Amino acid sequence: MAKEAAAAKKSSVSGATIKATREAGGKRNAAVREGVDANKAYAVDEAVRLIKARAKAKFDETVEVAMNLGVDPKHADQMVRGVCNLPNGSGRTARVAVFARGAKAEEAKAAGADVVGAEDLVEIVSKGTINFDRCIATPDMMGLVGRLGKVLGPRGLMPNPRVGTVTMDVVGAVKGAKGGSVEFRVEKAGIVHAGVGKASFTEQALVENIRAFVDAVTKAKPAGSKGTYIKKVSLSSTMGPGVKIDTGTVVSATPTA
Repeated sequence: MAKEAAAAKKSSVSGATIKATREAGGKRNAAVREGVDANKAYAVDEAVRLIKARAKAKFDETVEVAMNLGVDPKHADQMVRGVCNLPNGSGRTARVAVFARGAKAEEAKAAGADVVGAEDLVEIVSKGTINFDRCIATPDMMGLVGRLGKVLGPRGLMPNPRVGTVTMDVVGAVKGAKGGSVEFRVEKAGIVHAGVGKASFTEQALVENIRAFVDAVTKAKPAGSKGTYIKKVSLSSTMGPGVKIDTGTVVSATPTA
């Protein structure tokens, strides 16, 4: 009670209100975790059911997959990076920018790109104005776009041929970015994660998206990876608990060295 009283003095909120809020948060967390065994690895379809049943927020929660991989990203030959075209989309509408000239610029606009340009767009972005979520460039533009490495790189927006964002097929790239393709890149701890849909998606749609994502990460296994490649896969929603997935239900065989 002393802590609640002290907190109340620093704000206009009463100690009773603060205590009630904390208790409500605790009760909610306990409720969403009820029925989920933290030590059990569930079949993917069962994991999806558990996640959907506990997505009770007032907004459509994002369903995210996290994969713990047997790689050390500090070594160049163990970097994992790629793109996955989710069969049922991500449920998120991305703003797409395309660096292109002439006919390719017109194709990008017709495909639904939100921002299209060449030198003019380079100048805008160089000043720190970035009003897009995905970035695509034609190969001939990379000499200019390369100057934006310090601006786009830290945000994970730098076009890269390995993930299909440096391409002459701007129509396919734009439609993929708008339609639900997701990029992935392993983090320092060897973890790859991405949103693979919304809680409002059907169970089947989510299962298909999860399997597609795991398959894409599996195929991106680097040459330097030794031992077990996919160590753990888990699923969660924005406000929900994490649920472990039995890797055997999302991949035909866990890759090893």
